[in-house]
Amino acid sequence: MASQRPEPREQDDGACPVIASLEQIGSKWRLAVLHELLDGEQRFNELKRSTGANARTLSRVLDDLGEMGFVERRIEEDAPVATFYSLTDKGESLEPVFGEIECWAGSWLEESALEAQ
Repeated sequence: MASQRPEPREQDDGACPVIASLEQIGSKWRLAVLHELLDGEQRFNELKRSTGANARTLSRVLDDLGEMGFVERRIEEDAPVATFYSLTDKGESLEPVFGEIECWAGSWLEESALEAQ
């Protein structure tokens, strides 16, 4: 008599808050922008330079992070027009998460991997 295997079930995306969180902040560029903004408000070109993202990618990432409530944009209309980006309270609440990641990286990643970044 053959035993029946249960049918595999798709995992419910809502079942794991870690997966849901990483879907919002887990891309390389989102993490880079959020980490840079922990130091305070920055202009678009400052973020571009510090993250290494191209203008199109950075613009898309900032729009996404803004729509999700992590980043806010402030425009100064004086000549020349300047656009500044900063973290919202939601974005700032990630600071301890980045601290833990940095601690983990210091313990578990080889120095050569950290220097390559």
